[in-house]
Amino acid sequence: MSRQHVSSGTEWEEQVGYARAVRTGDRVVVSGTTATDDSGDPVAVGDPYGQAKHALGIVDSALAEAGASLDDVIRTRMYVTDADDWPAVGRAHREAFGEARPAATMVQVDGLIDPDLCVEIEAEAVIGPT
Repeated sequence: MSRQHVSSGTEWEEQVGYARAVRTGDRVVVSGTTATDDSGDPVAVGDPYGQAKHALGIVDSALAEAGASLDDVIRTRMYVTDADDWPAVGRAHREAFGEARPAATMVQVDGLIDPDLCVEIEAEAVIGPT
């Protein structure tokens, strides 16, 4: 089976040994994605909606590089550091996916890799007919 890696070019991919996304056959899996800029610095600090929207933009770009789109996403996982942020994160999710409406999970976690980050999002997509 062929395997395509999508890289965001961050230093952590090499250090940790992961790819932003991996495509095998008709399946694309996007790693946990946070709201960071090209230098790896958090963006939209203190704004769960802004961070979710930014992270979903990175997810969208990774999917596109692997030949998929947000419409192909069948599953998301959202990790938030404060459960009270669910409406803002949920709104960004709804706006990004529209009628695609993937199966989704949102859980509260004690923290993310940087204390300025409040949401991390994973996605799984299947390309082709259902």
